[in-house]
Amino acid sequence: MPVLKYIKISSCLFSLALIACQAGEEGDAAAQSQSQAQASQAMAVQTVTVRKHNVPNVIELPGRVEPVRQAEVRARVTGIVQKRLYEEGTDVTAGQALFNIDPREVKANLAQVKATLQRAEATAANAKTVVNRFKNLVELQAVSQQEYDSAVAASREADASVIQIKAQIDSANLQLGYTTVRAPIAGRARRANVTEGALVSAGEATLMTQIEQLDPVYVTVAQSSSKVLEIRRAIADGGIQLDENGKTKVELFFGDGTPYSETGYLDFLDFSVNESTGTINLRAEFPNPDKILLPGEFVHARFYVGSRKNGISVPQNSVNFSESGASVFVINAEGKAEVKPVKIGAMDGKDWVVESGLTVGDEVITSNLQKIRPGAAVEITDSQETMSSSAVGNTSENMESSEEGNPL
Repeated sequence: MPVLKYIKISSCLFSLALIACQAGEEGDAAAQSQSQAQASQAMAVQTVTVRKHNVPNVIELPGRVEPVRQAEVRARVTGIVQKRLYEEGTDVTAGQALFNIDPREVKANLAQVKATLQRAEATAANAKTVVNRFKNLVELQAVSQQEYDSAVAASREADASVIQIKAQIDSANLQLGYTTVRAPIAGRARRANVTEGALVSAGEATLMTQIEQLDPVYVTVAQSSSKVLEIRRAIADGGIQLDENGKTKVELFFGDGTPYSETGYLDFLDFSVNESTGTINLRAEFPNPDKILLPGEFVHARFYVGSRKNGISVPQNSVNFSESGASVFVINAEGKAEVKPVKIGAMDGKDWVVESGLTVGDEVITSNLQKIRPGAAVEITDSQETMSSSAVGNTSENMESSEEGNPL
């Protein structure tokens, strides 16, 4: 009996061991199957391999539109405004009549001065006659030399009085001309600051209206002095290559982001720093044939100051923007998606210029970005090297710099 009991116990233990072995094999098979399923679920993506190349050196700044020329039309004679002769908000030509000021007082003053001139001319003629008479008499010693000298002095004084009054007539004629207020320059006349019946004063130089030339126009922006110094140093060190013509091209965008059709160029760089803001004023000139750009309008200006060597750019669709900043998905050494924060510069065609955050050789994901999550396994199906879209077709010869003519 004891032997039989031992045999039964051994048989049970063997059965348990066999069951355990089968369960282990089934677990290993399940784990292997799950691993194969995860491998088969790796997301197919397209990438670009980061390489360094020449990228445009672009500076974007907000600015305001200003007229090339602006004239304030002010009263040069005192009087009552009789009539406005132009239509507000329309283009006027240089010399065009804008206002009429009541000329009656000026005409009366002119008539009075003319009468004074007639009396002065009569006095001068009489004095000259006395001199001629005394000249013969002094030779006969009929009058003294002193009387003759006094007559000559009186004649000269009368002649001077005539000249003085003629100058007063010229001044009165100018005043009469000022009663018709004319445009000093050609341009667009703004609204009138005075109405019919208003008293304008030459002493206070009453502002009557303004005229602005709108073709071309200026766009003025402010850049930090440290940034301007950085660009100058980069140009001197060869880090920035200027275009052959030495001009800085400027593109313009309206407040809603739409581009302006005309291209401008930087034409002025101030040589003094604003003490309160630490900025330097830059000015670009733009053609404005259709008068689309208006004085005071807020715009964004994009300055193309040559190109930077060894720059990095990535396709526009590969960059994600959030409250924390810009980032891209790259593939790490484990073949998984990883988020990399980047500092974005300006647009280069359809690419973003990356100022920092990426290194040469990084594989930046450009597809399935809505489905990818950090740590997800990915598989590259297509990879390209980054290249500046604006640099395609450019050679080292046409990228040689020329500082002549560039304000920076």
